[in-house]
Amino acid sequence: MTAAMFDYAPLFKPGLPAPAAKWTGLAKYNFVGGNNDADQVPVEGLMAAAASVLKREGHTLATYGLANGPQGYVPLREFLTTKLKRDAGIACAAADILITSGSLQAIDLVNGVFLARGDTAIIEQECYQGSINRLNRLGVNVIGIPLDCDGMRMDALSSALDDLKRRGVRAKYIYTIPTVHNPTGSIMPQARRAELLKLSQAHGVPVFEDDCYADLLWDGQRPPALYAMSEHGGVVHVGSFSKSIAPALRVGYIVAGWDILSRALAIKTDAGSGALEQMVLAEYCAPHFAAHVTALSRGLRVKLDTLMEALAEQFGTAAEFEEPKGGIFLWVKLPDTVDTLKLYQSALRAGVAINPGPEWSVDAAHSKSRMRLCFASPTVEEIRDGIAALAEVCRTEFGVPLRSANVMRAAGRL
Repeated sequence: MTAAMFDYAPLFKPGLPAPAAKWTGLAKYNFVGGNNDADQVPVEGLMAAAASVLKREGHTLATYGLANGPQGYVPLREFLTTKLKRDAGIACAAADILITSGSLQAIDLVNGVFLARGDTAIIEQECYQGSINRLNRLGVNVIGIPLDCDGMRMDALSSALDDLKRRGVRAKYIYTIPTVHNPTGSIMPQARRAELLKLSQAHGVPVFEDDCYADLLWDGQRPPALYAMSEHGGVVHVGSFSKSIAPALRVGYIVAGWDILSRALAIKTDAGSGALEQMVLAEYCAPHFAAHVTALSRGLRVKLDTLMEALAEQFGTAAEFEEPKGGIFLWVKLPDTVDTLKLYQSALRAGVAINPGPEWSVDAAHSKSRMRLCFASPTVEEIRDGIAALAEVCRTEFGVPLRSANVMRAAGRL
């Protein structure tokens, strides 16, 4: 006689998200997620760093936080002060940095400090899915600002802020990914950054700057971070090692004043982010980070070129896109007849995984025929074969013309 299974369903709290699907493995042609190039993970360097730092400091694992306090391993924070000054123009001290378990925890902590149900947050219309989902689950009123090839449009932001002011509403923050935007790959020019900061100051709304992709640039050049440009301290900055070293390491950080960090620490109840990862990263990155990201970006550029060529060959002008200025994603517009939420299911049955556009936008209708493709993880051969398979699905199930007006090109319009 088989015992009846315990029924937990009546005990689950209301408002939970839909249950997660069981893991069934990666698709044959995997263009989803923020995975990186497996061949470019610096395995040998990380092994050497792990051996060196454990031999020297391994005994400190006996103490929570490695006896470095709750903000994280001091040598890693000191490395970040040097890196942020060199690459982003940010002048900060180790005391201004909080190490987190990936940038997602950083986002959760910032949200935990600022947001309550019913608050208003301003974000980019097309945006990081993780940020959108979190705001929705928190019951926050989300205002999406349209983008152009230079990122968030300041005319639209100004209008939104003025409208909120007329209604007596003060947004809690303006969230932006200004340096290698996810999903579009744009970089906000310095002049527009200055406009953003001016609007932020005028309306008393801080900026929440997500800089997680900023290390992966084709030319190695970027404008200064918004945090660096702000003269009034009205910017909270987050970053990550997920895209520059390895996503599975789960190490991110927040840069902010003590008025913010002290409150983030009060709600960071995990007894400290992974210590071993912090130790190894600090040991490896101090001598090797700059050379590593240069080589990584060079390899990613080859994959991007392969993806754009494959799209041009298989889709012609039916696939429109702006060439990204860095990062690991290409944001592609298909004909209006294509619903990428439906395409996702059909493509997956053919072994191709894509990110449908509506999942990366606060305007599902605007992004209905768009998709985000990650080009970092698949090999060059997998990119070519996967795009050919995707094009076949689009032709047979959505009527996309065969190599519509096929012209080899590097980019089209969004």
